[in-house]
Amino acid sequence: MKSSIRWALASLSLSMLLASLGTSVANVALPTLAKAFDASFRQVQWVVLAYLLANTLLIVSVGRLGDVIGRRRLLLAGIVLFTVASVSCAAAPVLWMLIAARAVQGVGAAIMMALTMAFVGEMIPKERIGRAMGLLGTMSAIGTAVGPTLGGLLIAGSGWRAIFLVNVPLGLSTFVLAYRHLPLGEARAASPPLRLATFRDSKLGASLAMSALVSTVMMATLVVGPFYLSRGLGLEAIYVGLVMSVGPVVAALAGVPAGRLADHFGARRTTLAGLVLMAVGSFVLSMMPAALGVPGYIAPVVLITAGYALFQTSNNTAVMADVLPNRRGVVSGLLNLSRNVGLVAGASVMGAVFVAAGMRATFVVAGILIVSALAIAAGSPRVRGLRWKFTS
Repeated sequence: MKSSIRWALASLSLSMLLASLGTSVANVALPTLAKAFDASFRQVQWVVLAYLLANTLLIVSVGRLGDVIGRRRLLLAGIVLFTVASVSCAAAPVLWMLIAARAVQGVGAAIMMALTMAFVGEMIPKERIGRAMGLLGTMSAIGTAVGPTLGGLLIAGSGWRAIFLVNVPLGLSTFVLAYRHLPLGEARAASPPLRLATFRDSKLGASLAMSALVSTVMMATLVVGPFYLSRGLGLEAIYVGLVMSVGPVVAALAGVPAGRLADHFGARRTTLAGLVLMAVGSFVLSMMPAALGVPGYIAPVVLITAGYALFQTSNNTAVMADVLPNRRGVVSGLLNLSRNVGLVAGASVMGAVFVAAGMRATFVVAGILIVSALAIAAGSPRVRGLRWKFTS
């Protein structure tokens, strides 16, 4: 791989890291924010939901906008917006202003997430796309892993505002790398409007549905986990952060190997293997923590996050491999949209299940969702190894 492509890929990886860090570092702060603003769990949930909803509502639109006006300039604007919004989050004097700033931060994250995968499809040879997607998955997992630990340390040492200020130097570094190394490209003629009829069959729909279900379960671990560990198992904030980082560290380590597996074996085996691991981990998580404490929490979370790495890399690789150039931003946006729909459902619906029925019921539901994804995978022609194309 050429040096210029490596540096460009580094800037895209940092963009993915920023976007994932923006979610995970706030999750671990929810109990602290509830105390700081004298708010309930449902109220501080909006610190996470505002980010995810803004991201979800705009991610397909910004992907298509990048196809039309040029991806480089839009990605640079997204990095700036995210960084400025991070400063606004840190300066917020009341909860509603923090929530508003988080929504703006989510817009910047939508731009970064939609365009990183589109750039990979444009710059990387098809036979190496799986590895590049694995790298992006690794950076996303690193952001998820570092967020809780870093958040716990910053909250303990400097207070909750520091968890947003940490994005500023990273955002500036990402901007410099992207400005210097991403290809200039050019604005493209507007592609035809997105319609469901433009899909040749239901294969892409199956991939999007599986992605939404899987992301619902992943977000449940991130939102429910801190409250269960702090209130159910009595851990302090710094230890909550350390425990919360264990599973994502495994996902980070599994990302690049998962990409190699996807390139070598194809989508079917890695997709199914990932979903099986997630299903087993979810059902085990519904039973073990009450009896075994922290080790009983960590072991199934490791299975869930390793399975997530396998699934996400193979699914994204299969979707992006044959997309037409003037559709890469849109399809990348659709992938991220499905992921974000799942994240919103995990934060809201699964959070409500946890409040109403507790840890066991939450992850029984999670296991059922993954079994549903397995059923979709078993019936999807794409997962059975057939290739598909997104038509114009």
